[in-house]
Amino acid sequence: MDDKQALGSVGDLEVVDRVGGGSPISNPGGMTRDEGEMAFYGKKPQLKRRFGFLSIVGFICSLLATWEVMFAVFLYGFQNGGPAGLIYGYLFCWVGTLAAMASLAELASMMPLAGGQYHWVSILAPPSTAKFLSYITGWLTVIAWEAGQASVAFLGATIIQGLIILNQPTYAPTRWQGTLLYYAVLACMVFINTFLARWLPKIEGIFLCFHIIGFFAVLIPLVYLGPHGSAKDVFATFINGGNWSSDGLSFFVGIIASVYTFTGADSANHMAEEVYNASTVVPWAIVATIMVNGVLGLALLIALLFCLGDVTAALNTPTGFPFIEIFAQATNSNAGATTMTCLILLLLAASGSGCMATASRLLWSFSRDNAVPFSGYISRVHPSTGLPLYSILVTATVAFLLALINIGSTAAFNAILSVVVAGFMASYSVPIALILHKRLRNDPVKDKLNWGPWHMGPILGPLANAVGLIYIAIALFFSFWPSTVTVTAETMNWSCLLIGATIIFSIVYYMIYGRHVYKWPIVDTIRRGQ
Repeated sequence: MDDKQALGSVGDLEVVDRVGGGSPISNPGGMTRDEGEMAFYGKKPQLKRRFGFLSIVGFICSLLATWEVMFAVFLYGFQNGGPAGLIYGYLFCWVGTLAAMASLAELASMMPLAGGQYHWVSILAPPSTAKFLSYITGWLTVIAWEAGQASVAFLGATIIQGLIILNQPTYAPTRWQGTLLYYAVLACMVFINTFLARWLPKIEGIFLCFHIIGFFAVLIPLVYLGPHGSAKDVFATFINGGNWSSDGLSFFVGIIASVYTFTGADSANHMAEEVYNASTVVPWAIVATIMVNGVLGLALLIALLFCLGDVTAALNTPTGFPFIEIFAQATNSNAGATTMTCLILLLLAASGSGCMATASRLLWSFSRDNAVPFSGYISRVHPSTGLPLYSILVTATVAFLLALINIGSTAAFNAILSVVVAGFMASYSVPIALILHKRLRNDPVKDKLNWGPWHMGPILGPLANAVGLIYIAIALFFSFWPSTVTVTAETMNWSCLLIGATIIFSIVYYMIYGRHVYKWPIVDTIRRGQ
């Protein structure tokens, strides 16, 4: 069905069973397919649809920045797992992410709304707990995305400081300087999401080109000019730098580096109300992105491990990023290393702009459902641009304020950022667990769902759900672990504390105020009758 095909008014909308790949059908009347699907869940179009398949693929690819981010987080996985642990952990995370995102893609096809996880929970959970679980899931997702955009900006700022150290060895970095650089990266993200927002699909297409061309621009000089290690060094060498009780435990602690490189793959779900033919395009875009980024990331990781050179010098580099030292050794030139690193910086800025766009749409959607303080203001949409400018402003303000913590304590700021992986994994787990439960229970009345056109079927669907849940459970569990056995305030992983605080806050706010005003999506009569 063409995404511009006319559908009838809401009153004429004939809601039919989507199992087997159907979709809402109605009498002609001027409503597009996307509008009809939103009306099915009681929502009106407010944002302008600008994205097609290629532009949303470019958006997710550049946001994930899998091969670019792998360079930045490489040290964490290398210290816990070593070269072999990094490769096998990456493959484990790739398969797990594909299963988890395929599960979410199926739900996005069923319900292509910007709320994503919390909207799906509202129709999958039992009626007695649906509203509450939906609300908690929404807060977890919002916190994860707000922290996620800050983590990308902070990563960019610290890499800039690493480049300054490379070229000016006498430079002594300070926290306030790092914070100012963070604000410079944040300003670029805001500029793209406001002044350039009307051209965002075209910009994302350009970012996709840079994402792929940049891959070869870094890979070729690294492999051609750099020293080459042996296959045994890469595929059979494990390192337990955290002094854990076993190499196996160290391996699982280190997989968080690879988990982070795939974090945010659900971004297209939250941009769904700006995508043409969202119920079909969004799922295919998510799966295509995981495949493309997975291949690029694996290739760069293997190349990086083969071309480590002087490992001791790389791990102890004053820049703070081993990959910068590896580039310098490979090219035998600070200028060459700077050029290659600047390309990665450019792509990280693109990733940050995508994170801000996604975080703002999610916050806007949650505000539209009266779930956060000042929802009436945050949910406003600029009439001429079709942009949620207030939510973009609030999202940027949150990132701005978080950086102030870094001036006082980097450890405290890192504690805030540590919530990223845990928040995402927790938000993924709830809807996937609920859809798997419905599939396994298979009640002909209670579990009859209105599937979208992208549907994995009765065999592949439960398998993907189960594999995805196992992966999420492992990633969530080890996201709370510190990198070493010996823990200090600097090395402590505070994400368990922050996730707990988020859940407690959302429960208290829900009980006091949220449960009285929170609006959840209208669902079909089958769902209401459970």
